[in-house]
Order: sequence, then structure tokens, then C-alpha cells
Amino acid sequence: MPEPLSSNAVLYAILSLNSEIALQKEYLDSPDISSEDRENEQGILDDLEQAFMEFIDLYKTHTRNDKDLPSIEELLNSEL
Repeated sequence: MPEPLSSNAVLYAILSLNSEIALQKEYLDSPDISSEDRENEQGILDDLEQAFMEFIDLYKTHTRNDKDLPSIEELLNSEL
């Protein structure tokens, strides 16, 4: 059975996914994407957003168990 993810691993996954989502949205808004690729790229964005939400749920569990962790709002609004 795999070990549960640490709070730091979940935190870094959230921050990484948040950055990737921003980049993907920027790419989708750019004129660089062909109409043929748009649907595939939108699917990638949808998958990133789904993964992000799953890690948010996992992080909420970690914050209930470890009161020293920042709230999700603090985490996403902080400058690292």
C-alpha cells in the first residue's frame, strides 16, 4: 500500500498545478493555437483543473490535521 502524500507534497502539487493552469489558459487565449488543436488543449486544461480540485480537497484534509498549514486562500494568494 502506498504511503499517504505529505503536506508539503500536496502543497507543491497545488502550486504547480495552479501555475500550469494559468499557462494553459494564457495559451488558449493566444492566437498561436490552431483551431484544430483548441479542443485538445481545452481537454488538457480540463484535466489540470480536475487534478487541482482533487489536490485542494486533499489539502483541506491536511489543514484539518495540521493547524500550522496556511489556508488554501493564503497559499494561493502568497508570493513564493
